Amino acid sequence: MELKQTDRASEAAVSYDVTLLGDQDLHLFNEGTHNRLYHKLGAHLLTSGGVAGTYFAVWAPNAREVHVMGDFNSWQKRKHPLRVKGQSGIWETFLPGISKGSNYKFHISSRQHAYRVDKADPLAFHAETPPKTASVVWDLSYEWRDGAWIEQRRTRDVFRGPMAIYEVHLGSWMRVPEEGNRSLTYREMAHKLVEYVQKLGFTHVEFLPIMEHPFYGSWGYQTTGYFAPTSRYGTPQDFMYLIDTLHQHGIGVILDWVPSHFPNDEHGLTYFDGTHLYEHADPRQGFHPDWKSAIFNYGRNEVRSFLLSSALFWLETYHVDGLRVDAVASMLYLDYARRSGDWIPNKYGGNENLEAVDFLRRFNKDVYQEHPGTQTIAEESTAWPMVSRPTYVGGLGFGMKWDMGWMHDTLIYMGKDPVFRKYHHSQLTFRQVYAYTENFVLPLSHDEVVYGKGSLLGKMPGDDWQKFANVRLLLGYMYAQPGKKLLFMGGEFGQWKEWNHDESLQWHLLQYEHHAGLQKWVEDLNKFYSSQPSLHEIDFEPGGFEWIDCNDAASSALSFIRKGKSTADILLVVFNFTPIVRQDYYVGAPRGGLWKELLNSDAPVYGGSGQGNLGAVEAKSLPQHGRPYSLSLTLPPLAVVFLKSEAQQSERGR
Repeated sequence: MELKQTDRASEAAVSYDVTLLGDQDLHLFNEGTHNRLYHKLGAHLLTSGGVAGTYFAVWAPNAREVHVMGDFNSWQKRKHPLRVKGQSGIWETFLPGISKGSNYKFHISSRQHAYRVDKADPLAFHAETPPKTASVVWDLSYEWRDGAWIEQRRTRDVFRGPMAIYEVHLGSWMRVPEEGNRSLTYREMAHKLVEYVQKLGFTHVEFLPIMEHPFYGSWGYQTTGYFAPTSRYGTPQDFMYLIDTLHQHGIGVILDWVPSHFPNDEHGLTYFDGTHLYEHADPRQGFHPDWKSAIFNYGRNEVRSFLLSSALFWLETYHVDGLRVDAVASMLYLDYARRSGDWIPNKYGGNENLEAVDFLRRFNKDVYQEHPGTQTIAEESTAWPMVSRPTYVGGLGFGMKWDMGWMHDTLIYMGKDPVFRKYHHSQLTFRQVYAYTENFVLPLSHDEVVYGKGSLLGKMPGDDWQKFANVRLLLGYMYAQPGKKLLFMGGEFGQWKEWNHDESLQWHLLQYEHHAGLQKWVEDLNKFYSSQPSLHEIDFEPGGFEWIDCNDAASSALSFIRKGKSTADILLVVFNFTPIVRQDYYVGAPRGGLWKELLNSDAPVYGGSGQGNLGAVEAKSLPQHGRPYSLSLTLPPLAVVFLKSEAQQSERGR
């Protein structure tokens, strides 16, 4: 059978004139606007003239010859040539008898310096499991059952709705110790993750990059397969099943995507056809000094088409609900991580990467135009203006942006001994100076629990009780602030150990009261956050937030109001960042009557000391903080309390 297949394949280059590329495809590709190359390039199973086989196409404009080799021809490098398609730089062929599951690579002979190399397919849908590096012929057929989710996604207003994201690294979320500590497969993950995320009340999961990557320790951020989910956990259909299952249970899916750089592995994109095809040739533009990786040449039209196609591929083929773009700052600045003299200014003499800016604007425009209801989120760590503003007003066009400043300031503050927090009070309040300049996501991400930074719990000062109380306080502070929420796995139950991608989370800790209590706090926070319009309806406008008192540095206390679109939806939130119980602590209130204490992080069920306000407080006609009424509260130690007035309920009913 193999000999017969080989014989048929060897006839293909001469006998079959098959192409998926029309003149319009070539025009758009060379223009840099083709955003569906995955329908045209790569390996595609098809039937021509009644003969089944595989069509191969690859972009290698500086190649002298291109051959496809694989297990179907005993990996003979020069047996099956591809032919060049006009002046496009694309090489193609159709090989009959090549079926799903065949492993292959392209053998490229360059015009430059007699360079020869074996390359994986840049547009492969599937790949061998690393450390193997071949591409795999595959189809993407799957019977989706998430139609109801996709339909309602088109009309859902994410900006005015709750968004609590659980950030997950697939390989280390949960492992199987009795089977050599292996990771869960995509299908095993589907049911376990759905059950867990539903129980805790998160609205979305965000996966660290699942695109194929040779080095597991890169967590996926060193991508080689921009169209292939890693085969470490299963097939493309298995990954579809995971997303489908999440959608059927009302959980959105966001993928991390890395168009900023790629690794230098020989089988990957670097020096692809004997020239710097995907990356800049000059290392001052094409080499990333921090990550020792290659930087995409955003000014090359075909590279733009490649990246645009990758982005839309995950939204279209895998039904994902959003892309979080990694390392946007490294794309925007020509001098990012470079010393003076080690970078090339733009045509105006500035440090802005104008080609990257144009690419990001086109990427965002294409995503929102082609897939209404999806989101793009920027991990951008600088003060670049209007990252999450529309392109037509000069913005980059992202839907949202991570608030890295909030994350860093808050974690620094929370790491201080409470005795000294009063000297750093502005680190809590400064955010409101810029909070509405972007559509922010508040992240407590994976980057903060690796490389010696310690776990969230490990960052907190004090004894064990105080550490847990501080984490509950930190999370309560995040959920009370304007902005969408993101929490990296393990933080929800107080993992002691710093995250290690080679190990499972410390699930055994949930047998202990304080860890289970913290997890219960996250569950109740999520459900409270989703049920209270005032905590999510007006996240990105000043009208959703109002200080009561931001100046009580001496007590390390804060109080503010969160408001929804309806005047009935008002929450009063008070924080005590010290371990001292504060009796008769007065805060101004906008309404009289009874204010119910709906959530208190010091409740015994969460592992707290049980201090609080006996479920409710009657407002007094005593003006305070510019309000006509005031509440005399007991502030629990290292805790947050959420209060809502009964008057609001009757007002809502009118």
